Amino acid sequence: MRIAILGAGAWGSALAISLSTRHQISLWTKDPSHAVEMDSQRVNQSFLPDYVLPESLKITSVLNEALSNTDLVLVVVPIAGLRETLRAIVVSKIKVPIIWGCKGFESETSQLPHQIVGEEYPDIWPHCGVLSGPSFAEEVAQGLPTALTLASKDIKFSSRIAAELHSSRLRIYTSQDVIGVETGGAIKNVITIAAGISDGIGFGHNARAALVTRGLMEITRLGLGLGGSMKTFMGLAGVGDLILTSTGDLSRNRQVGLMLAEGKSLNDILNELGHVAEGVHTARAVLQLGNQLNIEMPITQAVCSILHEGVSARSAVEVLLNREQKTEIY
Repeated sequence: MRIAILGAGAWGSALAISLSTRHQISLWTKDPSHAVEMDSQRVNQSFLPDYVLPESLKITSVLNEALSNTDLVLVVVPIAGLRETLRAIVVSKIKVPIIWGCKGFESETSQLPHQIVGEEYPDIWPHCGVLSGPSFAEEVAQGLPTALTLASKDIKFSSRIAAELHSSRLRIYTSQDVIGVETGGAIKNVITIAAGISDGIGFGHNARAALVTRGLMEITRLGLGLGGSMKTFMGLAGVGDLILTSTGDLSRNRQVGLMLAEGKSLNDILNELGHVAEGVHTARAVLQLGNQLNIEMPITQAVCSILHEGVSARSAVEVLLNREQKTEIY
């Protein structure tokens, strides 16, 4: 299968490495100098420096070149770049099915990726879908076993593409719950920041387990409110992704939380990371949607107060700990 991967960050590069063993892959970056550097060095020094890019992998900064004679497009740019990328695909006049791996809500509109796709590339619907789940880029590049969910309204499309992408090391499950898969992948980044803060303060494993469990309730409540399915939040794109990012030190959002607990400023943290941490940009949109749907989101509220209102990490966590006693319900 001929696949164009749009976005040469860590995740795009890891997928390119993994899928190159079975498919003809083109990896696109909009930065010409980045493309030249990767092509000459056969490594992505900026985002995935420890893993060799296969010689069979075509690297380009020319979008039409990446899309030419392609069977499938996999868009893995940050959510902030999804709309721009889709518009560029439309301008190319090359009509090809797409899958996106973006996680989050668009900050300006609070829209999920499928809503952006529906606005910018309506002609492709329903030959499209979202790929998400518990997956650190470095482990995928290393060839360690990973399981993901591919959700599409068109079950025939998702089944066909999943069969093409599926392997013993990259297992692909199918779903029709696009909203659930997207919301699970988006909101877990916010909860992960909170888990990092808790660990950074030194509250221990018990507190982290409680926070992650209550965070799953926030994900589920808002996800159901937006139209997702309960089963999805109990699966790979829900609890699976949340557990991975809340406990694994490869998680950028967890690192944000750990550094916030140290008292570092958000600007310094983001400069130090050098990568996008989607939870930072998603938190405010998640809280806004929760307020619109009259859904209580105390953990998200605490994270927003730290990120955007100047509240200290310890003070925000103390507010959570001092909330009134309640029954454990959804």
